[in-house]
Amino acid sequence: MRILFMRHGQTPANVLGVLDTAAPGPGLTDLGSRQAEAVVHALEHERIAAIYVSQLRRTHDTAAPLATALGLTPVQLAGTHEIEAGALEGLDDHDSVRSYLSTVFAWATGDLGRAMPGGPDGDAFFARFDASVAEVVAAHPDDATVVIVSHGAAIRIWTGVRVENLGEGFPAEHHLDNTGVVAIEGSPATGWTALSWGGMPIGGLQLADPAADDPTGETLEDALDEH
Repeated sequence: MRILFMRHGQTPANVLGVLDTAAPGPGLTDLGSRQAEAVVHALEHERIAAIYVSQLRRTHDTAAPLATALGLTPVQLAGTHEIEAGALEGLDDHDSVRSYLSTVFAWATGDLGRAMPGGPDGDAFFARFDASVAEVVAAHPDDATVVIVSHGAAIRIWTGVRVENLGEGFPAEHHLDNTGVVAIEGSPATGWTALSWGGMPIGGLQLADPAADDPTGETLEDALDEH
């Protein structure tokens, strides 16, 4: 199976650098809506069997134009939402961002027992994300291509651990902008291989916002420098 993990379009929290992970969460900015519209043309060459979204509003809004164009109804998954910020929810200061990022990237190096302050540990995150991926795989034939609209930190950490050819430090060193796409293939049984890592918006550089203060999508070094 091919899975196109797409990060949602830009939100106000992405612009301001706020740790905003609670449900239902914000909708999209004007730029985020344009990013979502651009997805339709960018993926017109793909034979997409299904579109999946998380429980957060921003993934629904991002998926809507593509779903309308393809005549598909997005399916909500229980476990592909953003990594919960716990006690850091709603904060944007340097120490809070550092605490959030150092926790999630510790999971990428195998320290799954480390917990977010007031939030989940790595074992809990992978359990719920793995379960949703397994649900998607079970619903389609091996040659299917599906889109899962998810979130910056969640996509980066899950692929960093579960995808065999990325390497431990890859997610921390590579950004994933809004509507950036990580394409993988395989299965839980055979393992996953990355086909591409599209760090920029899938609609092109004209849809990027270099002024946004976006810690969950930037490289670890850049995110900490900006905060």
